[in-house]
Amino acid sequence: MTQINNFFHRLKAVLVVAVFLYCTPLCHAQISELTFQDEQSQQCIDIVNALEQDHFTGKHLDSNMSVQVFDRYIKSLDPGRHLLTQADLDELEPLKHLMYKYLKTGNLGPAFEIFNLYQSRSEQRLEYILKLAKSWQTQIDFTKNETLVIDYEHKPYVRDTSGLEPLWKKELKNHIINLKIDKTPDNEIGETLQKIYTNRLARLPQTQSRDVFQIFMNAVTMSFDPHSQYFAPRLSEDFDIHMKLSLEGIGAVLQNEYEYTKVIRLIPKGPADKSQKLAPGDKIIGVGQGQDGEIKDTIGQRIDDVVNLIRGPKDTYVRLKIIPARKSNVTATISIKRDTVKLEEQSAQKKVVDITSNGRSYKLGIIEIPNFYIDFDAYHRGDPDYKSTTADVTKLLEELKKENIDGLIIDLRDNGGGSLKEANDLTGLFLRYGPTVQIKTKFRVSRLYDEDPKIVYTGPLMVLINRMSASASEIFAGAIKDYHRGLIVGTRSFGKGTVQELKPLGVGKLKMTSAKFYRVSGQSTQHKGVEPDIWFPQIYRTKDTGESALDGALLWDHIDATRYSAYMSLQPMIKPLDEAYKKRAKNSLGIKYLTQRIQLAESLSDQKELSLQLATRLKTDTALNNKELVLENNYRKQKGEPPLASLEDIDPEKEEIKAILTDQAEYIAADFIRLSRDNGYDWQ
Repeated sequence: MTQINNFFHRLKAVLVVAVFLYCTPLCHAQISELTFQDEQSQQCIDIVNALEQDHFTGKHLDSNMSVQVFDRYIKSLDPGRHLLTQADLDELEPLKHLMYKYLKTGNLGPAFEIFNLYQSRSEQRLEYILKLAKSWQTQIDFTKNETLVIDYEHKPYVRDTSGLEPLWKKELKNHIINLKIDKTPDNEIGETLQKIYTNRLARLPQTQSRDVFQIFMNAVTMSFDPHSQYFAPRLSEDFDIHMKLSLEGIGAVLQNEYEYTKVIRLIPKGPADKSQKLAPGDKIIGVGQGQDGEIKDTIGQRIDDVVNLIRGPKDTYVRLKIIPARKSNVTATISIKRDTVKLEEQSAQKKVVDITSNGRSYKLGIIEIPNFYIDFDAYHRGDPDYKSTTADVTKLLEELKKENIDGLIIDLRDNGGGSLKEANDLTGLFLRYGPTVQIKTKFRVSRLYDEDPKIVYTGPLMVLINRMSASASEIFAGAIKDYHRGLIVGTRSFGKGTVQELKPLGVGKLKMTSAKFYRVSGQSTQHKGVEPDIWFPQIYRTKDTGESALDGALLWDHIDATRYSAYMSLQPMIKPLDEAYKKRAKNSLGIKYLTQRIQLAESLSDQKELSLQLATRLKTDTALNNKELVLENNYRKQKGEPPLASLEDIDPEKEEIKAILTDQAEYIAADFIRLSRDNGYDWQ
């Protein structure tokens, strides 16, 4: 304890010296040391007690969890490992195992002292960069052969403070190279850098005690699991707006990933989804208003501030500067037209396609379900005509049966979930009766049942899923698979198999994981998701998307299977169906194109470091763009379409990737219909 106290005494002296050394003509509002308030101390105790008593895992804060909290807190403050040094961490090492004692007594002093060190180093870094940016043309050598590590997980901390300025200089150099790649004129680079880093510097003094408290408390809650989170009053209001299912803006679910704002998923049929310009895993680093408004830097900003910049009146444009998930070594600027996204208005839709396979003609019904929706107000009023996924799909199925379809595809791709009741009720449309999902809390296991023996559709059924099919989608797909009621096609689903409850706590709210979903077979949908019977190429990178990409996500496990009556196993059909698909895929122009795109994206995303030699980076960027253009034009040529002059000419409204996989799914469905008939399958 004495060692820690001595460290903090030395730390305070360092902070005072830092302010003196860096108070130049650039000086801004002085950063004050932040301290915790008495009410935050009690709030901390309440949060810890709630987590230990009610969290699904039954975890208790001890010395082992203390290490997790400490490491997560450090990572949330300095994810790029460019502010703290190994010497700092060595001094703080004893604190790792004592953090839980401070938390249980509401002593937030050590957490605030660490944050003050982070703030001081942030100020030093920005002051240094601003000074260097004034003379970047003479001070930075772009011919020097050096690199910058971008794989933060394996990046070592510099030994001590003497190694920080050389690292900061490299980071500025990389920023300038990116501006040059974006074709920013040299005479505008200095002004651009001054605006960006001056704004970041100006934001530092705006940090308040409540911000520090929220950051630290979320290091605690997310050490239990990544979906448990403390919402300060302002963020609590934003969470309430989201839960009311009305989002004004672009239709994207965002979250902080350290200093970036990361796209978690897109709302199906929303502006961002329709634009085809934004994707899950992309990181937003700047926001501009209108089609030509200045892009404001958002690195390091609070998520609520970034969301407020993105939101705006319907039919206006917002511009986003992003680091694409599929191309993380460059930036891109996109424009999206805002609209009001009402999730409950995203109804299931049907279409009918005719397909010929192996000399036979088939009529396929396809129902696309963007999310599992329900009008709870009308349901609780007892309105028999309340709007819901199940009600809409029932009507569509009756219409499709009148058209004499031979088979049905339920498309759940990019369906992020929704109402648990609807997942249960929808499953019941295809089963005689029985349990659909098991729900385990700390204390018991309960089950939801389809108690209606009526089956609305008894023909061959296929369910399409992808990495963004989550939660309720996984419950439906998992039940269909366990009952052998239908064929699952696509890629591994998201893996969101936990239940959260929102608990008022003082002036804020605590979102806490209270239960876990299990399939009737006993397998969890958590982390692993639902695996398809027939696998499509993986479009979304599993490293960047899905539950397994979340730090500290609860792992897959299983419980006892419940009693249920499954149909005849589909296993004898899966191998011939898969072999037929793979044979077609070898000759499919679309699958070949898709595979090449995935390989190109993977090669870029696996980069561990960047060259800081300007000529090398420009050459690499040009070569990459040429590769992409050649890939696109080869595919267009094979389809008999004219070539593109540049990548900017790609039509964003054309959902090429989804269409390629839908075509393959239709042929698999045709084979499935034929084999199920030939082998006497009956789903009555």
